[in-house]
Amino acid sequence: MNMNLLPAALTLTPVLIACGVIAGVSIVIGILLGFLGEKFKVEVDPRETELRKALGGSNCGACGYAGCDAYAHAVVAEGADPGLCTASDPAVISGILGVTVEEKKRMTAYVRCSGNCTKTSANYDFTGTHDCRIAYLAPGHGSKKCAYSCCGFGTCAAFCPYDAIRVADGLAIVDPEKCRACGRCVDACPNGLIELIPYDTKYVVRCWSKGKGKAVREACTDGCIGCGLCARVCESGAITVENNLAHIDQSKCTGCGRCAEKCPAGIIVKRI
Repeated sequence: MNMNLLPAALTLTPVLIACGVIAGVSIVIGILLGFLGEKFKVEVDPRETELRKALGGSNCGACGYAGCDAYAHAVVAEGADPGLCTASDPAVISGILGVTVEEKKRMTAYVRCSGNCTKTSANYDFTGTHDCRIAYLAPGHGSKKCAYSCCGFGTCAAFCPYDAIRVADGLAIVDPEKCRACGRCVDACPNGLIELIPYDTKYVVRCWSKGKGKAVREACTDGCIGCGLCARVCESGAITVENNLAHIDQSKCTGCGRCAEKCPAGIIVKRI
């Protein structure tokens, strides 16, 4: 035997022993965990798994639950309303659960503002964090002259799980084809500009200003001056004017378009 190799061999032996012990312990732990996992596993109703696949998958929370997993479990195990997911197909859900799921009226988000950077001027340069919630705390609720206008920093877009909102020229715009009416943008907008309206809405008011006529005109070239002419010509009683701002009750609107024709400010427009 080469005596020069003894010190190296003696040094290596404890390392090999330690590795062997670790490997043995790992195997034992793995076997034990596998046994315990099998013994205490919770059986999941296969319908819950299928339902989870059929849901939107964005965990948007529109259903009122913490996420898609929580909602699927609540529907199957607790009898929750199966028609709460705005991003799923009621026919598919019906097939999975074996019950009739009524198709709810399709809704979409809408930004009640037309005050982009060309229509409303700026009072100052905003240099803070580009987040609408931060800008809202600044003087005038942001740099735009109209304190009721869209801040334009896209916080609503950041919250949208369906990539349905973009910001163009300082104004948030919703793509109704992508929108699933989860309402996260509604909650995210600090100025309360976004509302959910029926997808088939014909006419909308593109303003959220509560200011009086002269002040509105000074702040934005497109703004409701609260004249009430739209309400007077509406034969279905769908339009009311409150706080110098017109509002259309979409459940009453017949889509005749007379309000848009008579609006001197041009802020009632045809959406589809």
